[in-house]
Amino acid sequence: MSIRDVYIVDAVRTPIGKFGGALASVRPDDLAAHVVRALVDRSPALDPARVDDVYFGDANGAGEDNRDVARMAVLLAGLPVTVPGVTVNRLCGSGLEAVIQAARAIALGDASVAIAGGVESMSRAPWVMQKPERAFPAGHQQLHSTTLGWRMTNPRMPAAWTVSLGEGAELVADRHGITREQQDAFALASHRKAAEAWAKGLYDDEVVPYAGVDLTRDECIRDTTSMEALAKLKPAFRPEGGTVTPGNSSPLNDGAAALLLVDEEGLRETGREPLARIRASAVTGIEPQLFGLGPVEAVRRALGKAGRSFADLTTFELNEAFAAQSLGCLAEWPELDPEIVNPRGGAVAIGHPLGASGARLAGSVAHQLAAAGSGTGLAALCIGVGQGLALVLER
Repeated sequence: MSIRDVYIVDAVRTPIGKFGGALASVRPDDLAAHVVRALVDRSPALDPARVDDVYFGDANGAGEDNRDVARMAVLLAGLPVTVPGVTVNRLCGSGLEAVIQAARAIALGDASVAIAGGVESMSRAPWVMQKPERAFPAGHQQLHSTTLGWRMTNPRMPAAWTVSLGEGAELVADRHGITREQQDAFALASHRKAAEAWAKGLYDDEVVPYAGVDLTRDECIRDTTSMEALAKLKPAFRPEGGTVTPGNSSPLNDGAAALLLVDEEGLRETGREPLARIRASAVTGIEPQLFGLGPVEAVRRALGKAGRSFADLTTFELNEAFAAQSLGCLAEWPELDPEIVNPRGGAVAIGHPLGASGARLAGSVAHQLAAAGSGTGLAALCIGVGQGLALVLER
């Protein structure tokens, strides 16, 4: 069996909304349908019925994104009912996992044209309640928020594994001696790069605003923030001696992203020039509490599979779950030029709608490679409960 080349023809995303912000009134299945429809409309030569499958990442799935949100997106977007859809969950890596699974299907000949993406509405994530162990309990019942993090934790899990995500970031800061000032400086740079990228129109080719919502730019970017303003924020997870604050962490967000993937035959049918070609991917595991360092080995393995090194990279989109986590990864990649990392801003500024972020990163790398005309790019994320995921793209 020959392995087919897989191309990214196009990539789109919504502006990323803040928690309770402009996109909070939009259902996640509608967000997903919006980017799917936009993607199809941008390749008018391609018959939508030619889409062999739609893969979508979704980290929550407890609310309006239940019942296979990928299939819901297909139907709501008005694609033919013959187009199937599958939803995948690798928590923060879900959107990138969807891209990898779609690429794998095309590479093996199971598909010729596929859509891959991700969605999350953290604003609309519901509260859930466990069923009582017996009928008609007399006491009160507890509701659990599904917005983020551990809930209904299995008591067999070691306590060290189930610390909060923020405490996990503090552990990475402890391990690498990362100071509060370093984290704030990293966060400030993220906001400045994102604001500059928007001002230069660098996101114009990929961002598709949601009709009827007054949001044309990522909602959490703070153009005027400063080291002084960030320094005033209190630690969020360790009241005494903590370094991780709301200002140097990614916010809670809403958004969706999608990519069009094809083989050679599908490429001819679109009549378009591809943005980039998928080269290799890798996934790894790590101690759950050190999830922030999950990308370290995944990136090394993906580069090894691609026959590339850090010196070959022209751009690198690393999801900024926390500044401490990102700085911890960078400390373990001394060969990497930090100047090529997140050149258009990262999740601390742009936002991190869990299931969508991986697709956003992959799409951003593809657009950056297309703008450059050539090069090698990489997208990577840390993943809660201790995993790392990476994808190498080339043009």
